[in-house]
Amino acid sequence: MLNSFLSLYIAGILGLNIAPSSLPSLPKETDAAMLASANLSDSQGQTSIPVKDSIHISPIIGARGSIALDLNSDSILYEKNPDERLKIASITKLMTLLIVLEENKLDDIVKVSANATSTPGSTMFLKTGEKISVENLIYGALINSANDASVALAEYNAGSTSAFVVKMNNKAKDIGLTNTHFSNPVGLDDSDNYSSARDIAHLGKFLYHNNLIKKIAKIKSTEVRSVSGNYTHKLESTNKLLDSYLKINGLKTGTTDDAGRCLIAIAENDRGEEIVTVVLNSGDRFRESKILIDWVFRAFTWPNK
Repeated sequence: MLNSFLSLYIAGILGLNIAPSSLPSLPKETDAAMLASANLSDSQGQTSIPVKDSIHISPIIGARGSIALDLNSDSILYEKNPDERLKIASITKLMTLLIVLEENKLDDIVKVSANATSTPGSTMFLKTGEKISVENLIYGALINSANDASVALAEYNAGSTSAFVVKMNNKAKDIGLTNTHFSNPVGLDDSDNYSSARDIAHLGKFLYHNNLIKKIAKIKSTEVRSVSGNYTHKLESTNKLLDSYLKINGLKTGTTDDAGRCLIAIAENDRGEEIVTVVLNSGDRFRESKILIDWVFRAFTWPNK
């Protein structure tokens, strides 16, 4: 009997017709139970899509590229030049962290190279030869946007930053980022290091599923230590939205001369719905992100789940 119903299920997927006479009869109680189970599965699979109130006009966002997505349904709530290829600065580190989290253990120990400690830009002040865990380097890369931590992770994962960049670009293709290319693991300005607001939103969503990232992205300040305990690194978040009236659950800032000020934020309203906002090349990334988040939560209603 079980085989018969498996055959029916497979046939339904393939669009085949099976005569009712070929199926065994069932007691009404069993028939009703199967129908109830099917209806329950359908209701559980439904996604609540936010609905916009037409009285709310779209905000004016000065960022070159911007987007707002519902985290659950992937619905687009706002967009401006969402597919334009733009520099993304340290938001690049999201891909670095994604690969490391997938391929390395948190308690792996990294020996920091001179190349890592000499990387220009933001830093957590690692020491050449220092031994530190992958997990603590992830803290540094996400909270402090530390370039030295990101290079140390890339070298540990792939042996060199150039080999790691190959992985970054392959991963971008694997997860469907069509307007993204990487040339380094930290986000230093380069004509071949770019993405789009839409791609960044999807990358951020992909990474945000990781529980460690959810934890770290909300931390304003902390400190991590080397394996020996000889070095302590104080970390201060670069995400000023964490100090705002909004409930912000992450995620990453980025700033360079060419990229301007960039930010991907995960925001949550008082009912627990979460959205992703991205502003790229913004004159004031925190103010514009606040405007966008405020507008979304006023303009859209999430149906009861």
